[in-house]
Amino acid sequence: MIDEAVIDAPADAVWDALVAEFRGAKKWWVPHNTFTAVSGAPDAVGGKVGVTVHTKGEGNGGLKLRFTSRTVAVEPGRRLDIEYVEGVFRGPSTFLLEPLEGGRTRISMHFTGSPHGWLKVLAKVADLGVEHSKATLAAFESLDRQLSAVKR
Repeated sequence: MIDEAVIDAPADAVWDALVAEFRGAKKWWVPHNTFTAVSGAPDAVGGKVGVTVHTKGEGNGGLKLRFTSRTVAVEPGRRLDIEYVEGVFRGPSTFLLEPLEGGRTRISMHFTGSPHGWLKVLAKVADLGVEHSKATLAAFESLDRQLSAVKR
């Protein structure tokens, strides 16, 4: 599954915001997801990040899906490859940044992780792909609002 958006900011600003979010900034992926650096840096090979998906939004109760990603490859400012290695998702995912004309950037998330453990059962009755896309696209919209406001 691929989710993408065009952000009204240059690629270096989008990259910095992405890495900051994975370090725990809680600026634009909330209320759906929160991140905590577990070990190393999210933009360095081997860095681990704890992810919590808040199904009803952070602080609103509801089911929390927890998993850990490990960075497997980095092209600074351009590409971040991760692997979900613990928790309710397993498998790869990639973030790509593509500079566009006018100082804008296309960001995309290529999510190919799959449910693991008890989440496999839930996946039989809930369309996790649709929910993932809704949350990711909402996060990208929030990122665009934040960075385009700074740009002005």
